Amino acid sequence: MDTKPLIAITGASSGIGEAVARAFSDAGHPLLLMARRLDRLEALALPRAVLRQVDVRDRAALASAVSDAEAQHGPVDLMFANAGIARLGDIASQPPEEWDEMIDINTKGVMNSVHAVLNGMIGRRQGTLVMMSSIAGRKVYPDHTVYCGTKFFVHAVSESLRGYLAPHNVRVVVVSPGIVDTEVLDHVNDPRTLENYRTNKAAIGGGISADIVAGLILDAYALPQRAIVQEIVVTPTQQTY
Repeated sequence: MDTKPLIAITGASSGIGEAVARAFSDAGHPLLLMARRLDRLEALALPRAVLRQVDVRDRAALASAVSDAEAQHGPVDLMFANAGIARLGDIASQPPEEWDEMIDINTKGVMNSVHAVLNGMIGRRQGTLVMMSSIAGRKVYPDHTVYCGTKFFVHAVSESLRGYLAPHNVRVVVVSPGIVDTEVLDHVNDPRTLENYRTNKAAIGGGISADIVAGLILDAYALPQRAIVQEIVVTPTQQTY
């Protein structure tokens, strides 16, 4: 019998998603871990974790994964809509297919994640949605044009959802980190953008650990349900942009 509620995480195979999975596992929660790379989920070897190979663009696959996990561990009490991709680059030369990928994963994927648990949380008058945004959802950068657009979307949707869900006792928390040590650069195909990012990162002494972000999410969740941290903004101390 589980004594703590089920935590669902998309994009759980690396970076902040992986760190959040480890943090909540260490805190005694059963997990639903979803990602496109099932082998990476299996390598985490976390106890009481339901693992599903899910592309967040597939609404039916998300819903099925949630249903399977809830049958084993009870209702999802937190959905971390974390899966995302950063195809940074010069907007004039960037292939539009990269725009499509970011829009589909970073906006539609987030909404699919919300949809999979929303009505259950409303019905139970209990739950927390954690929405992965970025400092790029609060500021704009020349080589982040479409990426910034997707993260501003997350901010707008989260604010609207927060107002809608407050009477139902459901919380919406936005996470807006600055530079974090993750695999984000693996998806950048523009050499100049990649070089600029690495130079800027080095100039501030590097990014912060994903574990720092995970700890803040865990702390926000641990508050009584009647209290909410509306947004977590965390950056390296020297990051002023």
